[in-house]
Amino acid sequence: MNDAKTDRQLRLYVGLVAFGGLCCLVWAAGALTAVAPGQLLYVTALTVIIASATSRLIEMRVRSDHHAFTSTSGSILVAVATVPLPLALICTALGILIAKAFLRDSLKISFSVAKNVLAAGAAGAAAYLAGIRPPTTLTFAVEFGPRLVAALVLASLAYAVVDELLSHTVVALATRTAWLQSFKRNWDVVAVVRLINVAVALLVLYVVKSEPLFIAAMVPAMLALQFATKNQIRQRVDQEAWQRLAASTDQLNVTDLTGVLHAAVTRVPELFSADGAEIELRDVSPPRLVRGSANRISYEGPATEAPARTGEVIEEDLRGPENERIGVLRLLFRKSVKLSDSEKYKLQTFASSLYTAVQNARAYTELKRINAENAHAAAHDPLTGLANRRELLEQARARFAARNTDGIFALLLIDLNHFKEVNDTLGHTAGDDVLREVAKRLEEAAAPGDLVARLGGDEFALLLTGLPTPAVAAHRATALLDSLERPIEVEGMQLTVEAAGGIALAPGSGGVQELMRRADVAMYQAKRGGQRTATYAHARDTADVGRLMLGGELSRAVAEHEFTVDFQPIVDLGSGEVTSAEALARWHHPQHGHLTPGQFLQTVERSGQLPGFVDAVLEQALTAYRMWLEAGFDLPVAVNVSPRSLLDETFPAAVLTQLARHAVPADRLVLELAETLTLSQLEVVDRALNELRDAGVRLALDDFGTGVSSLSVLSRLPVHQLKIDRGFVRAVETSAEAAAVVRSTVDLARSLHLTVVAEGVESEPQRLALWELGCVAGQGHLFARPMRSGRLLATLQRGSAGRPGVLAGALHPAGSVVRMPRRRTPGQGRSSLPHLPA
Repeated sequence: MNDAKTDRQLRLYVGLVAFGGLCCLVWAAGALTAVAPGQLLYVTALTVIIASATSRLIEMRVRSDHHAFTSTSGSILVAVATVPLPLALICTALGILIAKAFLRDSLKISFSVAKNVLAAGAAGAAAYLAGIRPPTTLTFAVEFGPRLVAALVLASLAYAVVDELLSHTVVALATRTAWLQSFKRNWDVVAVVRLINVAVALLVLYVVKSEPLFIAAMVPAMLALQFATKNQIRQRVDQEAWQRLAASTDQLNVTDLTGVLHAAVTRVPELFSADGAEIELRDVSPPRLVRGSANRISYEGPATEAPARTGEVIEEDLRGPENERIGVLRLLFRKSVKLSDSEKYKLQTFASSLYTAVQNARAYTELKRINAENAHAAAHDPLTGLANRRELLEQARARFAARNTDGIFALLLIDLNHFKEVNDTLGHTAGDDVLREVAKRLEEAAAPGDLVARLGGDEFALLLTGLPTPAVAAHRATALLDSLERPIEVEGMQLTVEAAGGIALAPGSGGVQELMRRADVAMYQAKRGGQRTATYAHARDTADVGRLMLGGELSRAVAEHEFTVDFQPIVDLGSGEVTSAEALARWHHPQHGHLTPGQFLQTVERSGQLPGFVDAVLEQALTAYRMWLEAGFDLPVAVNVSPRSLLDETFPAAVLTQLARHAVPADRLVLELAETLTLSQLEVVDRALNELRDAGVRLALDDFGTGVSSLSVLSRLPVHQLKIDRGFVRAVETSAEAAAVVRSTVDLARSLHLTVVAEGVESEPQRLALWELGCVAGQGHLFARPMRSGRLLATLQRGSAGRPGVLAGALHPAGSVVRMPRRRTPGQGRSSLPHLPA
C-alpha cells in the first residue's frame, strides 16, 4: 500500500516537472529563428557535447528503478553564452534525448529532459540578467573579463539550484527519506564538479571565440572530464556504500535474535535499494520467517504461513565457516533487477555478518537461559521447585531489614513424620512424589506474600509475612498442616502424611539464625508433645538448647564409650524367679551425668550416629549375657530397637555378626519393637524382621495396647512376645477397662502362642492381679530397679531367702502352678520357654 502511494506521488511529481519542461520547449520552438547552414555544425557539436556531458557520472538504484546523476552544466553554460536561449533549450533537449536514448522508460526520459530544460532555462535567465545577451543569430561576440566569469558563476548557480532541487526531490520521494539527506550525499564532490564545469565553459568560450568549429575538438575533452569525475564519484559512492554496510552490520550486534532479524530486514532494503527483504531461518521447526521493508516489519512467523511474494527475488544463503546452512536472506524487488559484482560481494558480506549475528544471539540467549537456570537452581529446590534454604535465608534477611515497614513476620518449620519409611518401603521415586505433592499443597495453602521453601529431606519452611498480630501465625500454621491431612495416592496406595510444625516470631535480636533456631526448637517441642504445632516460648528453650548441644557431642560419646547399659530383670510372677533381663541404655555424660533414653534417644535417631549407638548397646548386652551364662544363669537379654535401625539394610547383618562374635545363640537375644510403628513402616521392616527371625532372634512388641492399630501391627509383625504397657499395669487394680485390656491381651497371646510380659510392676497387689488375669511374667521396681550387669549377677547369686536367681517369694505353694524356666548351670541344656498358667 505504501509502495503504491509512493509510485503515485512519483508519477505526479514527474508529470509536473515534464509539464514545466514542455512549456519551456513550446516557448523555445515559437521563439526560435532559422539557423544558417554554416552554423549547423556548431549547433550539432554543441548538442553532442551536451549529450556526452549527460552520460552517467553515477547510477544508483532506488528500489527497482535506476537513477543516473550527471553534470551537464558546463556544456549548457557554453550554450546559453553563445546561442540564443530558445536554441540553447532545443540543443539541451536534443542532447538529453540522445544521451537517454538507451532507456526504454518514457517517464524517466521525460523527467530527465524536462529537468535539464528547466535548469538550462534558469541558467540562461541568470546569464541574461548578468549581462550576457546572445543575439538572435549565432555570433561569438563574447567579451572575456570579470563580468563574464561572474555571469557564468551566477548561471551555474541557477542551474545547480534547479537541478539539485528537482533531482533530490525525486530521490526523496522514491526512498521515503528526507530531501536534505539525499542532498548531503556527495555534495562536496558535486560542488567541485560544478566549479570545474564553469572553468571548462570559460575554456570552451575562449577556444570558440576565434574559431567556432574548434568546438568539435572539445568533445573528447568533455568526455575525459566526465570519465575522471565519474571515477571520483564512483569511488566516493562505493566507499560510502561500504561504510553503510559496516554501520548496518554493527547494528546486527545485538543479543536478542528477534532484534537481529528486525535490524537486518529493515536495513537491507536501504543498502541494496530493494523494495523489501526477508530472512528465513530453516534450522528451527517450524522454519521462521521475518519480512519487511525500510523501517517496517510486515510479517513475522512460520514460513509456511507467510503471504505469497510478488516480483523479483535475489537470494543469499546464510552459511557458516564450515558451510553449514541455517537459512536464507532474500532481497525483494518489484521489477527485474541484476546486481553488480560489487553489490553481489556486499550481499555475501552482509549475509556472512548476519549468520554470525544470528549465531551470537542464539549463543547469548542460551547463555542467558543457562545463567537463569543456574540462578534459579541456586535459589530453588530441584525436586519441588520451592525456594531452598539459601533463598529462604536471603528473603528472611530482607524481611529483617525492612521489618519497620513490613510489619510482623514469622517462620514455620515443618517436618514430616516417618517419611524415611516411605522411601524405604516404596522407593525413592514414590518418596519424591510425596514430597512434590506436599510442596504443591503448601504452596496452594500459603497466603500471598508467604515464601514456601524446602530445607532438605522431609523438612519444609514457610516465611509467614503480613501478620497483623502474632496469634495469626498459629492460625496460618494450622491451615497449612490441615492441607496435608488428605491422603496422598502413590502407586495406587493411599498414604497419610503426618507432620509437626514449629512457629517462631521474628526475634528482636539474633537475626535469621536465631529465628531458624527458635523454629527448630518449637518443632521438636511439638514432636515430643504429640502436637501438630508449637509456638516458640523462651521459658521452654532450655531443654532444646541442651538437645542441640548433645547432638554435637554424639560422635565423641560413641568414640569414648560414654553409652552404658543397665539391666532390669524380668521375673516369673508366680515363682519370683528371674527369667530374662531387659537392657536399658544410659549416657554417662561428662558434664550432665547419667542421661536416660528419653533425654537423648531422639537426638541419636536423627543423627548419623545411630549404628554406632546400637553396636555399643548390643556389645554390652551380649557381653553381659556371656558373663551371666558363665556364672550359671542362662538369661535371654532384650534390647530395644529403634524403627530407624530396622530401616537400615545393614542392621540384620550387624546383629548376626555381634551374635557370632560373642558366641551367643540367636534365640537368647530378644529385640523389642515399638508398638507405635505405622503401617507404612511395616512394609520395609518386614524384610529385616524376617531375616532376623529366620536366624533365630526372638522379637517382642513393646508398649502393646498404646497404638492406634495394635491388631493390624500384630498381624504383620512376626513377634514372639507382647509387653503390656505400664499404663495398663498401673491401673489394673482400679480400672475395669485396664483389666479388660490385660485379659484380652493375654487371651490374644495364648491364641497366637505368644508370651506376655507386664511392664512397671510396682506392688504385690498389681502382681497378684496380673497373675489372676493370666499374665505370668513382669518387670518393675517391685522386683529390682535397672542396674549394671555385674550388680545384677551379684543379686542373682544372692537371690531371695537363700534361693539364687529368685527375687520374690512365690505367690502359691510349690506345684500349684506350672513352673517358669529355671536357671541354667554350666553344662546343662537350654531351658524351654515359659508357659502360661493353666
